[in-house]
Amino acid sequence: MTPDYQTVRQTILAQEQPERAAFAARYFKTQAGQYGEGDVFLGLSMPQQHALARQFRNLAIADTEQLVQDPYHECRMVGLLIWNLQAKRGGTVLRQALADRYVANRQFINNWDLVDSSCPTLLGLPLLTADRTLLYELAQQDHLWSQRIALVTTWQFIRHGQFSDTFALVEQLITHRHDLIHKAMGWMLREVGKRNLDALNEFLHDHARQLPRTALRYALERHDPVSRRAFMAK
Repeated sequence: MTPDYQTVRQTILAQEQPERAAFAARYFKTQAGQYGEGDVFLGLSMPQQHALARQFRNLAIADTEQLVQDPYHECRMVGLLIWNLQAKRGGTVLRQALADRYVANRQFINNWDLVDSSCPTLLGLPLLTADRTLLYELAQQDHLWSQRIALVTTWQFIRHGQFSDTFALVEQLITHRHDLIHKAMGWMLREVGKRNLDALNEFLHDHARQLPRTALRYALERHDPVSRRAFMAK
């Protein structure tokens, strides 16, 4: 029998681990006023979730979309991981269809692990050869996760030696006040530096003074101590 949303959901729920779920709820800041407020966890490990995604990798897009909209965090993650697998093996038309569904459902992609596990593939792959205005529009929105999606999507471009959008989006968000954006900025800048240290250093020479300190520290993690101190002193 072809699996559907309910079949996959029940398979996920059957692996619930209450003690791990309680830890995850604390780790992902689910209390009132925190960035993950109201999220509900089952306590599955990431290896378990990847295994489930592989098991159900042929799930129909509509059923997977229901997973992405599920109240349980791990159901949403498994849905996104399924879409990742489908995008990686799919052609241009499928990748664009998944990207469209991804953007339409981003209110459910509402924690940093969900964002970081999905956007480099689900948006990054189709945007490698397409106009990237969407990322700048997401960065302009007053929505933390849309803004992080915009930044972390550029990881796909960085892997292909394309750094300009990372730099431009960091500039666009340089005055942002949330540490999850600061960390994403620094992380992406560090990824640039892994591939082209000169390009990163040129950017930092111009922007180190304006960058949030957390972003700058993340960006400098692979620098030698002397260079790190020099940039931090700007």
